[in-house]
Amino acid sequence: MPKQIFINLPVTDVNRSMDFYTALGFVNNPQFSDESSKCMVWSEAIYVMLLNHEKFSTFITKPLADTKSSIAGLFSLSVDSVEEMNAILEKGLKAGGVEPHEIRDYGFMQQRTIEDFDGHTWEVFFMDMSKMPAD
Repeated sequence: MPKQIFINLPVTDVNRSMDFYTALGFVNNPQFSDESSKCMVWSEAIYVMLLNHEKFSTFITKPLADTKSSIAGLFSLSVDSVEEMNAILEKGLKAGGVEPHEIRDYGFMQQRTIEDFDGHTWEVFFMDMSKMPAD
C-alpha cells in the first residue's frame, strides 16, 4: 500500500465545508463519510477529513485552536499550472472562501492562499523547476 496522508480538520458545518472543498477540486469518498465527518480526496495519497467539533474532540486531549484568529497549520497543494491555481482559487472564493493576501510570485513559484469558513489556511501553488535559481 502506498503511503498516504490524512489531514484532519475540525469544522463547524460538515456539509457546508464539504461543498467548499468540492469547489476547490476535492472529491467526497462516501465510504469514509457520515453525518459527523466527510472524507475529501485530493489525490490517491492525500485526504482531508472534515470532522465536526464533537467528533474531532474524541481524538484530542488539548483544546481546539481558534483557527479564525490563529494559524494552527498551513497546508499546501501543488498544481500543474498557474491557470489551474487561479481556477481553483476563483472557485473557492465563489464558494465563500477568503483570500487573505494577493498572489505571491517567487519567480520559479507562484502561490495563492485561501481560507475556509473555519479559518483553515491552504496555499495552492505552481512551481516551475526550470526557473529555480541555481546555487
